[in-house]
Amino acid sequence: MAQVQYYGTGRRKSSVARVRLVPGDGQVMVNNRQLDEYFGKKTLEMIVKQPLVLTDTEGRFNVIAKVHGGGTTGQAGAIRLGIARALLKAEPSLRPTLKRAGFLTRDPRMKERKKYGLKGARRAPQFSKR
Repeated sequence: MAQVQYYGTGRRKSSVARVRLVPGDGQVMVNNRQLDEYFGKKTLEMIVKQPLVLTDTEGRFNVIAKVHGGGTTGQAGAIRLGIARALLKAEPSLRPTLKRAGFLTRDPRMKERKKYGLKGARRAPQFSKR
């Protein structure tokens, strides 16, 4: 018999995460590596686990995430959104809890483009009166 799986896609900055929730004992795998091995920082691990901790489903699902693009913080945020969306498919009754915590909102902040005549997005060349 086929195993039940719940999918969720998360994006943050330029990171994209494809998350799969499978009934299990609470293991979190990111790109075929353990969570602590992949990120290395406790804060990023905490960000990833936030939706599971909030909904008391930490030991009920195994999380399998494939993530690419961006940096570690963006990837952690993308996985968090993916987990929240997958949890919603698993249990629609969790929607108010996740919504109140802000885990279902896609963070729209992106890197601003560099403009011509400037050294960065807003940084102007050094000004000299003479």
